[in-house]
Amino acid sequence: MSDISTKQRTETRVKTERPKLHKVILLNDDYTPREFVVKVLQSVFRLSEPQAQSVMMTAHQKGAAVIAVYTQEIAETKAEEAIALSQHFGFPLMLTTEPEE
Repeated sequence: MSDISTKQRTETRVKTERPKLHKVILLNDDYTPREFVVKVLQSVFRLSEPQAQSVMMTAHQKGAAVIAVYTQEIAETKAEEAIALSQHFGFPLMLTTEPEE
């Protein structure tokens, strides 16, 4: 019998960090019609009509409302899409994104 030495392998595991999430926030304005805001929320963010109404009313009453939470790239893309759509129709609808805590 021969002397067999056993070596332990150290296994390196790469821990993938989850991407940071960002909130898309609807800001209230006094010019964009409520019905238009609801349509934008439905088309860009795929909200149901009751969900869109609720977000729009929260922004109207409190000045701002969180629409949804996505990865940073998706949040920024959706906010830009909604702003571009409103500008196309001549409305000053404003959305912003910020990191979720």
